[in-house]
Amino acid sequence: MKRQLIAAVGVAAMVVGVAACSSSKSSDTASSSSSKPANYNGKTLTAWFMDGSAPQAWQDGVKADFESQFPGAKLNIQIQKWDGIGQKITTALSEGSVDVLEVGNTQTAGYAATGGLLDITKDKADLGGSDWASNLNASSVLDGKQYAAPWYFANRVVIYNKGLWTKAGISGAPKTLDEFYQDLDKLKAAGVGNPIYLPGQEWYTYFGLLAGTGGQIAKQSGSSWVGNLESPEAKAAFQTYQKLQSYSAAPKDKDEATPQQMTIFPKGDVGAMIGLGWEAPAPKDMPADNVGYFPLPGLTADKPSGVFLGGSNLAVAQASKNQDLAKGFLKIALSDKYEGMMAAAGLVPNKTSLNALATSDYAKAAIPASTNGATTPNIPAWANVENTPNPIKDFMAAALQGGDYDSLAKKYDDEITKRLAQKN
Repeated sequence: MKRQLIAAVGVAAMVVGVAACSSSKSSDTASSSSSKPANYNGKTLTAWFMDGSAPQAWQDGVKADFESQFPGAKLNIQIQKWDGIGQKITTALSEGSVDVLEVGNTQTAGYAATGGLLDITKDKADLGGSDWASNLNASSVLDGKQYAAPWYFANRVVIYNKGLWTKAGISGAPKTLDEFYQDLDKLKAAGVGNPIYLPGQEWYTYFGLLAGTGGQIAKQSGSSWVGNLESPEAKAAFQTYQKLQSYSAAPKDKDEATPQQMTIFPKGDVGAMIGLGWEAPAPKDMPADNVGYFPLPGLTADKPSGVFLGGSNLAVAQASKNQDLAKGFLKIALSDKYEGMMAAAGLVPNKTSLNALATSDYAKAAIPASTNGATTPNIPAWANVENTPNPIKDFMAAALQGGDYDSLAKKYDDEITKRLAQKN
């Protein structure tokens, strides 16, 4: 999961304690003492989580349940920083110094392909996997085998300034893209400088628009993967993005983090932005009742636009000497009790049956859109595409600045195909 998304859980940790009080029955957690030894004296399970991912209440709960259900065992939770984590995980997996670990959903295939993650296909049902949402589970599977389990996810929604919308004569959230364009026109007519703040290189939103139509940013051709910006679906999605971006004064050659759009939105001249929950302004910058949320609308009122699903999976190290304990831990961590805590924190849980626990305004907008979401191609080489300079970002900037779409799509498809052919 990207560092931007992780912060969503850190902010939401304040409400997790409430969720714990209404969590599901203990039967959801790890089971069956008949399948484990009488005690685990001297055994320590080392679990790595990324900074900001696992709220303290969640950590305390899973630790208590784990050590209760596996007498004598200890759980050693270690919090890792995102900077330099790739090499650190690679080393730990080869040395066997970690048993269970959080991995970003776009990173999982890479670690699985190198043999670092345990194949848990036969354990999927016991871990509750029969009920995992298929689009969320996709990044945990490689070549038909289950190498991780979906943990939590987040996606972008429209965050808007209610005060500016009211002054522009707009009431209620739009249900279709055409209605959204009409609202942006009203904001523009009312003198709002940025009816929507949308930088030209915000490729996550473009990816979501494409995924929502069933299109792909890269596709499989025989045994190889190739860029797919030349497809009719990619071109149509870009036209939608281009129209939205035309309402923005944001630079066409920058992304949402340059500068951080969360610093731009509260200044009072931005009608809306497309962002994650943590990017909404803090109460000190804008009163909470002046901030609204809705999913980016689709072509019809019954289906929002697609979204990019960022998130994290949980995996067991192939070199772990405590694989049975690790699977027991996963069963606890992935239970309805603890997935429910993540949902209550405003994130997308791994089961749609738990979505009702997401009650924040952001979550109420994000959850409906998540069912129409997707992640990047689940292949080890995808990381090469996102490496700087990201060809998708460069393509978008060039096309928005007047370049010919078709020739640019061909150029950058060639670059994406080249990168997808590289070995990690």
